[in-house]
Amino acid sequence: MADTLNLTLDTGEVAIKLRPDLAPGHVDRIAELANEGFYDGVVFHRVIDGFMAQGGDPTGTGMSGSKKPDLKAEFSREPHVRGVCSMARTAAPDSANSQFFICLDDARFLDGQYTVWGEVTSGMDAVDALPKGEPPRTPGKILKARAE
Repeated sequence: MADTLNLTLDTGEVAIKLRPDLAPGHVDRIAELANEGFYDGVVFHRVIDGFMAQGGDPTGTGMSGSKKPDLKAEFSREPHVRGVCSMARTAAPDSANSQFFICLDDARFLDGQYTVWGEVTSGMDAVDALPKGEPPRTPGKILKARAE
């Protein structure tokens, strides 16, 4: 199983430690999608300063995901703090698919409600540099994503 997700963003390189101990199904999905090239060229369609950067929707609208089935929630006690990577979803707990977010700051109010699957180990400066907005006027982009 892969232990790191490497993202090349148009703002720089980001390394994310994968956490199969917290969410094995979600880690498998993220790694599978990354290695299929699904995330290559996908934008961060929602970036809120002081909160989080969200991407993973191939349409760039925040309304879509992969063609794979939605995942069963794998909620944990892991805190949503700066650098934590978690799955986006609808109001339904078992609706995570391909969209994810990276916490730009502590967001403990999300604890236990979203599936944490990783944590940034290097490159938070590249995440911080993503253009802000809902959606950003010129969204930041994942140029390449690979799980290794």
